[in-house]
Amino acid sequence: MAKKDEKIIIDPKEFAQMVLPGSPKKDDEDDLVYIKCQLRLYLEAIMLAQDFNDLEKTQFDVAKQTQRDAILQKIIERRY
Repeated sequence: MAKKDEKIIIDPKEFAQMVLPGSPKKDDEDDLVYIKCQLRLYLEAIMLAQDFNDLEKTQFDVAKQTQRDAILQKIIERRY
């Protein structure tokens, strides 16, 4: 766990690449549909990591724990 004065920065591309294996192709799924879903998942993961990094740089260092939880919940709700 990071200390209060340490910022957590997520590498967006690395994060997105780690997310993809969690969504394997279904046996009856069309290749084109699967590829589109994987691309969307990859791009959403990059955007989510970038949003987190932006918040980490600007708000997390001054926000209280309850505010941090609320901000993270808003990020999750907006993306999914």
